[in-house]
Amino acid sequence: MQGRRVAVTGLGVVATCGIGIEAFWDGLCATSRMGDRTVDDFDPADWYDNPKDARRADRSTQMAIAAATQAVDHAGGLHGDPARQGVIFATGVGGLSTFENQVGVFLERGARRVSPFLIPMMMPNAAGAAISMKWGLQGPNETVCTACAAGTHAIGNAARLIAMGRCDTVVTGGCESVMTGVGVAGFGNMTALSNSGISRPFDKDRDGFMMTEGAGTLVLEEWEHAESRGANIIAEILGAGSNADAHHITAPSPGGVGAVACMQLALDDAGLTAADIVHINAHGTSTPLNDAAEAQAMSKLFGEPGPIVTSIKGVTGHGLGAAGALEAVSLALSIDKALVPPTVNFTELDPELPVIDIVKDVPRDWTPGPSLSNNFGFGGHNGTICVGPAA
Repeated sequence: MQGRRVAVTGLGVVATCGIGIEAFWDGLCATSRMGDRTVDDFDPADWYDNPKDARRADRSTQMAIAAATQAVDHAGGLHGDPARQGVIFATGVGGLSTFENQVGVFLERGARRVSPFLIPMMMPNAAGAAISMKWGLQGPNETVCTACAAGTHAIGNAARLIAMGRCDTVVTGGCESVMTGVGVAGFGNMTALSNSGISRPFDKDRDGFMMTEGAGTLVLEEWEHAESRGANIIAEILGAGSNADAHHITAPSPGGVGAVACMQLALDDAGLTAADIVHINAHGTSTPLNDAAEAQAMSKLFGEPGPIVTSIKGVTGHGLGAAGALEAVSLALSIDKALVPPTVNFTELDPELPVIDIVKDVPRDWTPGPSLSNNFGFGGHNGTICVGPAA
């Protein structure tokens, strides 16, 4: 990434497999199948000083505040000029649960009973706005809404604000909570969801993705700014890529053409070659078309079997706009712990796919090096970030 170096100094997460980075990591390294796709033990009251503020926030925003609070605490707080501290946050949909609830109120009780907080609760930028107000961050505050690539795009855009000199600190990531009747029906009726109720990335028996909810947050800082205050630098954002398939509203471009170009853009931005990459945290949604396109893209760019590959969606399910953030947190932890979690529920590679080196069954030891995290979204949105160990 041209310009100033970008350090990762804080991580926070709310996920089906755990709230907080250690619980999340333990869940990723488990080998049991995950069935529940809601975060049943999440209590927003744990993360708000004022109960009214929690009630006036959609569940997705509540989760974003929880993950951001963890990340800021993990970073040792936010330091410096508030005008040079920003928020770049992501969501794929926004406050769907609030919207669905208030439509019910409208139909059953009339227009005058609709909550005056409907709009600020459902708007996609609510989470980023809440984060900026909680910590008084007065730099750029922008929301990325590019479907399942949104979290990755947000992190890439946040890193560029630091690299180019506009910000010294950016709180970034993504959130999503659309496990509503209408939300599930919409994805189900488009035949995107798994009929078996199991996410099996790249497996021969994969049959669709499992929706989930959650939030992931990273605190990014300019490298020297982080070093000067004695921060614990977990990893470094080396580069980012973003492009569009311009092919189909839901299906990836055949052969993973767009994904190849996106990963190459991230490599170019990082000043690296394909030979430098040792690990890929794949998008790996468990859908037939997406996994095929991504496997083909990795094979074209890196050869066979290529770098170590994992998809955490066998555990977490698909977090939609939060997916890229959850996976960036996972990748940073993989680097920090020198361990790659397995692709849970993967048993046998689809024989129609190129050979890729998928971590299965148990976590794998590795020597951390430059790695990619991919996310591809409906509408043809592609995003890749390149992350490396702190050095």
